[in-house]
Amino acid sequence: MAQGKSYQERMKELFNVENLFGKRMPLEGVRVLEVCYVVLGPACCDYLAEFGAEVIKFEGQKGDQMRFVSPYAFFWKNMSPGLEIENHNKYWVGMHLGHPKAKELFLEMVKKADVVADNLTPGRMAEWGLSYKELREVNPRIIQLHVSGYGSWGPWTGRTSYDAVAQSMGALSPITGFEGRGPIKSGVWIADWATALMCAVAIMAALNYRERTGEGQFIDYMQVENVIRFLDWTWLYAYLTGKDRPRSGNRDLAVCPSDLFDCADGWIALAAFDDASFKGLCQAMGRPELCQRFADPLERLKDENARELLKIIDAWTRTRKVEEVEALGNQYGFAASRVITAKDAYHRPHFRQRGTLQEYEDALYGPMVQQVYPPRLSETPSRLLWGCRPLGFDNEYVLTKLLGLPHDEVEKLKAEKVIFQWNPAVPSHCPPPDWDGKSGLKLA
Repeated sequence: MAQGKSYQERMKELFNVENLFGKRMPLEGVRVLEVCYVVLGPACCDYLAEFGAEVIKFEGQKGDQMRFVSPYAFFWKNMSPGLEIENHNKYWVGMHLGHPKAKELFLEMVKKADVVADNLTPGRMAEWGLSYKELREVNPRIIQLHVSGYGSWGPWTGRTSYDAVAQSMGALSPITGFEGRGPIKSGVWIADWATALMCAVAIMAALNYRERTGEGQFIDYMQVENVIRFLDWTWLYAYLTGKDRPRSGNRDLAVCPSDLFDCADGWIALAAFDDASFKGLCQAMGRPELCQRFADPLERLKDENARELLKIIDAWTRTRKVEEVEALGNQYGFAASRVITAKDAYHRPHFRQRGTLQEYEDALYGPMVQQVYPPRLSETPSRLLWGCRPLGFDNEYVLTKLLGLPHDEVEKLKAEKVIFQWNPAVPSHCPPPDWDGKSGLKLA
């Protein structure tokens, strides 16, 4: 790179989103067989697929439930946004693994796969003769991930869990909300997405171990345990003090001041914990005496002091516009950023320049702009190649490419109902109404 350029300029060149599709992907060559529904399992495989793994998704005849879950019953060309966001870059096969012939085909694919992932009811794969023991017999190097709400063993195994349940059972909901009011769940499926990410990390760890030893393994992941793990100091505090963490609204109980404040024309997130930033905030407010009075950050954290200080800051922000407080934060060195909506973020140049939001042309659904995963790898970046697909859309491609079956054999499997495609009577199973019958297909 040319000399004399600033650090930011060099970084922008190194991670230039214009060169995204000319680069390799880090998980090329890793093949994942996904037997997953809803969000938790599919999102794990989506992480892998966006970094280049070949993910083959298997659906029963009813299809993934997310084909019918969409905000305000909104669909786009028969596609549910609820299905789209955790199902990029995958190949779609309609095949119920409980069918004896389907089981036989699946085991043949396992021989040529690296990972099998499922989030079915614990033991369901075993009922079909596809337990880890049986998978390992045909491929000793196979890695199997099973993720469920309560894991494969224990008193609660088999209980139904969705994201809201996991947030509650993992003690996230009880500490979320405002003082004196009831618990609140997160506005997004945070238990699903955070657990899915850690499932992907677990798979990567197992792949690394296999690279060194040649050995595959079984990964059992409990969603509620994952919620417990990311509750920072909550559990240690309960153990050491015998007290539950209280609900505190937007106030941070371990950093003061750190809260959301109401301004004259909107809301702002403000934090100033270290000496320099707190001093800067006091100067910006024209209250230098507060810096002397609350100089010790531990003193500021005492409940009565924190309440008084936050009340003073709240009274000040209400007399200022958001833009003013942001400018003062930049000038005096404390953190202050407006609370923006998803629509606001969508149009932010910062996110577009970094590729946080990627624009791509989907062969079925047309121009799309969606968020991609944050890690930025300079030589092997993640990317969106295509979105979700109709049920059984890639049957022929997978069976001919992966198993080498002739077209006639694929047609026979279809006639025997071993494999199947979308039901025309169910729009969310189907391609867009104006589909030309060819776009998006990947024929071997």
